Amino acid sequence: MSTVHPPRTTAEALLADGTTVGIRPLGPQDHQAVLDLHATGMSEESRRMRFLGVSRNAPGQAADRLCGPPVTGLLALGAWTGEELVGEADCELLDDPPETAELALAVADRWHHRGVATLLLEHLVHAARAAGIRWFEADTLWGNRAVHRVFADLGLPVQRRYTQGEVRIRVPLDESDEHYRSAVDERGRRADVASLAALLRPASVAVVGVSRREGSVGRTVLAKIRRGGFVGALWAVNPHTGQIDGEPAYPSVGELPAVPDLAVLAVPAAAVPGVAEECGAAGVRALVVLTSGLSAEEARRLMRACRCHSMRLVGPNSLGMAQTDRSIRLDAEFGGAFPRPGTAGVAVQSGGVGIALLSRLAWLGIGVSSFVSLGDKYDVSGNDLLQWWETDGRTDLALLHLESFGSPRAFARTARRVTRTVPVLTVDAGRSTAGRRGAASHTAAAATPTVTREALFRQAGITATRSIEELVEAAALLHAQPLPAPRGAVAVVSNAGGIGILAADACAEAGLVLPELPPGLGNLLPPGASVRNPVDTTAAVLPTELTLFLRALEQEEAVDAILVCLVPTALCATPAREPVRALLEGPARRRVPIAAVLLDQQVPVRYRTCADGGVLPAYSDSLAAARALAHARDRARWLAEAPSAPAEAPDCDRRTARSLIDGYLTAHPDGGWLDPLSTADLLEAYGLPLATSVWARDEHMASVAATGLRRLGYEGKVALKAYWPGQVHKSALGAVRTGLAADAEVRAAYHEFTRKFGPELAGAVVQPMAAPGVELLAGVVQDQVFGPLVVLGLGGTAADVLADRTARLAPLSERDLTTMVAELRSAPMLLGNGGAPPVDLAAVRSVLAGLSRLADDFPELVEADLNPVIARPDGAVCVDARVRLERRPSFDPYLRRLRRPATAEGT
Repeated sequence: MSTVHPPRTTAEALLADGTTVGIRPLGPQDHQAVLDLHATGMSEESRRMRFLGVSRNAPGQAADRLCGPPVTGLLALGAWTGEELVGEADCELLDDPPETAELALAVADRWHHRGVATLLLEHLVHAARAAGIRWFEADTLWGNRAVHRVFADLGLPVQRRYTQGEVRIRVPLDESDEHYRSAVDERGRRADVASLAALLRPASVAVVGVSRREGSVGRTVLAKIRRGGFVGALWAVNPHTGQIDGEPAYPSVGELPAVPDLAVLAVPAAAVPGVAEECGAAGVRALVVLTSGLSAEEARRLMRACRCHSMRLVGPNSLGMAQTDRSIRLDAEFGGAFPRPGTAGVAVQSGGVGIALLSRLAWLGIGVSSFVSLGDKYDVSGNDLLQWWETDGRTDLALLHLESFGSPRAFARTARRVTRTVPVLTVDAGRSTAGRRGAASHTAAAATPTVTREALFRQAGITATRSIEELVEAAALLHAQPLPAPRGAVAVVSNAGGIGILAADACAEAGLVLPELPPGLGNLLPPGASVRNPVDTTAAVLPTELTLFLRALEQEEAVDAILVCLVPTALCATPAREPVRALLEGPARRRVPIAAVLLDQQVPVRYRTCADGGVLPAYSDSLAAARALAHARDRARWLAEAPSAPAEAPDCDRRTARSLIDGYLTAHPDGGWLDPLSTADLLEAYGLPLATSVWARDEHMASVAATGLRRLGYEGKVALKAYWPGQVHKSALGAVRTGLAADAEVRAAYHEFTRKFGPELAGAVVQPMAAPGVELLAGVVQDQVFGPLVVLGLGGTAADVLADRTARLAPLSERDLTTMVAELRSAPMLLGNGGAPPVDLAAVRSVLAGLSRLADDFPELVEADLNPVIARPDGAVCVDARVRLERRPSFDPYLRRLRRPATAEGT
């Protein structure tokens, strides 16, 4: 077991009521605060429950123990609001049983029932697990209902042993306990939603920095709030004037008639931190900062004020926010139009994108439930908004524009849950090569920002589009039409053959299927019509004929969606002859989704109202319609897949791996590439099948190794691979010799290495030649933002040229193991092609599961490259592997904490 290392900095997190607390280790400087907590913050009854009896000396003894000289095996965490200690949790290692720590909790009476103890326990569990502690034990009184409730609700299994008046509690700290993770996520969701109430459902608002100048940001926002009909109290703050538009303006937030829930700041950058501190001191619970251009120091002071006073923050550099609920009607943004009430939640980082998106949605007829311009996103993020929309009772469509991710794994977990009930669409911004990481191996070269985002969106069920236009196109269909079947079989119907062919091409390019249709359907159409799909109804088709045909078509089992392409002709001179009537006089929603392409339409997409009052999405181009249908098909496929259990990697020796990694980083503080022997040991600890390898430091040892392999039963030829520290791409450097049969060939190859690489050569690896098979690449790269990314692709020397790869963020699920193989263009080679037998797919999946678990367990493993992994019908074996380690802090993606933006580090 490793030494208990407390976290170095304060972690801010939300309590059940949305209050922010800071959690950090207790030290000597906290002696008085700990004494005050136990002596005056707790009643006599609470102290009796805490110390299992009454003792005047107990508070002082607790303070001495927790804040005295460092004690090996003791970890104590405190929860703070400002300078006040409101709770503490500590554990101390026991000599017997091993890997067990004695646990104790204390919370100030006035902070009971707000989740302080549970939050402290979660952070203590995280630190204990990192130290190798596997059990918590605690003694409590039978009547201590509060503590029993804390343990019951924690989410971990609890064992209880009853004695006279006391209960011995024992809690296993299983790192893979999904029930515990779900319980933590649910507590986080409730706390997050509670903290956002002042922002998204405020009863009162103050606009700070309202100028007399027409067109200024503050005055514009104030005017929009008034014209929008905000139902709560609204105040203007300006220290230099007494009135704005005939209404009073107050000199400061502290002099308002009452404390506003929300303050909108439109003051100069230098004034933002001071105004934020004033708002927090007055009791304001949420800020929207419109100001841009804050310096790093101003950003730190702003975040410090928000965290100290439990204020949620939107911005800075925000366009503002809007809540269209009739009971609120708040439009606190300076865009050019009022957001139309509706059911689409919208969150954007760019104000310009927000204005464009709101404009397009309004033109289309989709209103918004709430709109938030996140700006520089110091605090409130897309993840927060998803959790709000999940429970607000209004939002049925979520639209996001995110340029960055503060906590991608938390976002993915939230999105994976939300997308089960609400379509979540995003613009995949930032796809360019700017910001790509330098690649040191095949795996890292594959791990571009685009790959990581695509993996995130795919795993979370998010519909990712490439532009605002495509986002709106997809939203129009998902908002108004049912989903197609996962198969995605589309019937294309047109009144002009050439247009139908173009639409069919667009569907095929989008990955949709055009099934054969029954010839009998042609009896419903005019002479000369073709129903081969694409269907050519001819220009002579009457609306009544098209209506009957579409009715029959939507009942066909082979059809999952219908795309109707109509072009005006001279035969449509009268309204009664316009074929679009067949669409608009029928129901808007049918058994299958239907989309129209109207080539005379001037806008890219709009809704056409049908006779039943529903709307039908009409596109001006078949490419746009096909893309929207493909997005709908992908969502249907994702929903059809049941949630998958985490991938299992049973042969994991975490202790051996931890010892090896710690030992290497102690000897190499700056990190680096593991040598071949250490690489083999690390992979073996996680059941990853590395080919038998023997290390040779000179020519003679290489010869002996080759002879030894033959005596062990490895008949045939061997491979010799030169090695030196920091080596990259052996084959490209001429550091590999294969097919060596005789002893003389082995010696000659080693001699050549010595001559070619000189003193740089550290030795060579001798391996038996592997039987032929399909060469794959399997690897991991740790992204500092996204976490570990697992990559699978076609391997060998042509890996970079062919670039046939797929990726997922770890930890992988069982479904990921299957779909990653299926997504490769080279999948037919694995499944058996041209009479060749299929490879052992279970063995390939086992490699991926082991890599996922290894990378998830050890953030220090920043890069691993297994290439090639030779997959055969009788298994899979890796014949070459490279692993790079760096010292990285342990990061638990399930631990509840508010993210800390880079611009506010040190707060």
